[in-house]
Amino acid sequence: FFLFVVMLSFARHLATRSCALTSTRSVTKVPNLINGKFVESKSNKWIDVINPATQELVSQVPESTQEEMKAAVDAAEAAFADWSQTSVPSRCRIMFRLRDLIEKHTDELAELITAEQGKTIADAKGDVFRGLEVVEHSCSMSTLTMGETSENVSKGMDTYSYRQPIGVCSGITPYNFPAMIPLWMFPMAITTGNTFVMKPSEVDPGCPMRLCELAIEAGVPAGVLNVIHGTHDSVNFLCDEPRIKGVSFVGSNQAGEHINKRASANNKRVQCNMAAKNHATIMPDANKESVLNQLAGAAFGAAGQRCMALSTAVFVGETREWIPEIVERAKKLRVSAGADPEADIGPVVSKKAKERVEKLIQSGVDQGAKIMLDGRGVEVSKYPKGNFIGPTILADVTPDMECYKEEIFGPVLICVSVDTLDDAIQLVNKNPYGNGTAIFTRSGAAARKYQHEIDVGQVGINVPIPVPLPFFSFTGSRASFVGATNFYGKSAINFYTQTKTITSSWKDEDIVGAQTVMPILGKN
Repeated sequence: FFLFVVMLSFARHLATRSCALTSTRSVTKVPNLINGKFVESKSNKWIDVINPATQELVSQVPESTQEEMKAAVDAAEAAFADWSQTSVPSRCRIMFRLRDLIEKHTDELAELITAEQGKTIADAKGDVFRGLEVVEHSCSMSTLTMGETSENVSKGMDTYSYRQPIGVCSGITPYNFPAMIPLWMFPMAITTGNTFVMKPSEVDPGCPMRLCELAIEAGVPAGVLNVIHGTHDSVNFLCDEPRIKGVSFVGSNQAGEHINKRASANNKRVQCNMAAKNHATIMPDANKESVLNQLAGAAFGAAGQRCMALSTAVFVGETREWIPEIVERAKKLRVSAGADPEADIGPVVSKKAKERVEKLIQSGVDQGAKIMLDGRGVEVSKYPKGNFIGPTILADVTPDMECYKEEIFGPVLICVSVDTLDDAIQLVNKNPYGNGTAIFTRSGAAARKYQHEIDVGQVGINVPIPVPLPFFSFTGSRASFVGATNFYGKSAINFYTQTKTITSSWKDEDIVGAQTVMPILGKN
């Protein structure tokens, strides 16, 4: 392992320690991970990783060369033979050790996330913890991968099945959850006996690389977990490489649809979580104070850069009169660098992201929305160069507006008013996305009607962000997901394994002598 110093402008320099980064002439170089070794790329194309609160250079990540990407797959393919035959309890023990290491290094991982992605330290710790839960679930793989048995399907004949790993798998992870999403992928993949090649986001690779280093420290053998870097070329490589059997992706619709089409054409299993437009339906009988507080957190937390952010509030009937009060809640949220202990909202990830969010806000105003709170131009005196946008609330939004149709991915809440619960259900179901939704009500009948009639994969009842725990699965639907099966839980087991079914015959008459009569199954 190599020594490095992470450039954290907001905090102490991390002490010299083992880490999966190298430092060359004061610029931190992010290496590839190939066959258990962190190796600096020979690429002549490097991408700057920028602290979104300060615009300081944190590190540089390569566009891995074709030779390096091929070497990563070579290592994964070679490791598969032994790793797939390693006992399931042995694999689980490695996950137990990884779980302990992640918990021990949570603060460090959170600092890496905040330096590169911008979210608050508290939110970054939540990012790590939600990924840690998937690691904990993977520790149960001995029972999760159990097969099925049926005795005496015919006289003296039994049928049974078991699950086997599919081979070399790959994962393409996004910038908004640099701990949670990698941990959705590689722990489940390798504990089921596969080997893995990961391409983390080029925007914030530090935390994924540190997680891989912790995995190696936990005992993951050389070649079982590998990392390459880049943008379009590396994505296309993973889609095209014939030895890769499965591709997991979380990110935008444009990228996800491309990956699904290209990888599927090459006979790979694919799972793609994509964009969202999550609605909160607010009924007049809801607990007003609770709703207002939960809306503020779910809409503006992580600067709105969550695929499960509650970006659209559907106010039913008289609840539209609550909008000024949510404005007052939002005004109290503090915008600052993620490392600021008092920050509620950090910067968005890049200048380009900031420009896009501001453009969509303006499009809403131009198309007739009423801006109740404008977070554009917010000033953070200690961080004048940061990509900051304050909480923004648009009212009188209609479904034909660009700000409604597009996933804004910023700290923006758009407010739509309807007359009845039926109107709200119709509105949500007409939207193409199906990641998540929530209803706030004290009526069991209204909640039941909503959960049954709404065409969305994940529904919260008085729960603003209904992301299931790992023993369920993340079940986004419609335009928010394409592919074979969903992420983590039972769906992950189905994705990363294939079923083999055996029918065996051990009959008493086999002991006596040969039988020449045509065998007839199921007669006796």
